[in-house]
Amino acid sequence: MTTTRRPDPESDLMTINKMCSAYDVTPRTLRFYEAKELLAPIRQGTKRLFTRRDRARLTLILRGKRFGFSLEDIRQTLDLYDRDGSDAAQRQRACEIARERLVVMEAQRAELDVAIRELKAELANADAKGHAPRQAAE
Repeated sequence: MTTTRRPDPESDLMTINKMCSAYDVTPRTLRFYEAKELLAPIRQGTKRLFTRRDRARLTLILRGKRFGFSLEDIRQTLDLYDRDGSDAAQRQRACEIARERLVVMEAQRAELDVAIRELKAELANADAKGHAPRQAAE
């Protein structure tokens, strides 16, 4: 569906190539987020023009993905801003999601720490018995 918004000459529009370069993403990534209705660039024929709002949303999307948030969590957080025009509810929900994610990440880290200790012990045991070949020097 084509957006009928008109570009504001002072809104600092960016093309898809500039967005890819600025945010280190692929055109496919931007099109994916557009298809998921997380971004809504201005369409001029086949050309996409991204506004400051799109760039702010992309920053939040990428940050959320880096922290392991689901796209649905990200969508809900972004939609909160759209609903009331302020970022208070958005920030509150983002903090709730972040706290939940932190608990999961810390549990994953604890599991990894245990697995790493066990693997190191197994390798040390294999080395002590002469069963593991030594790594070649580089």
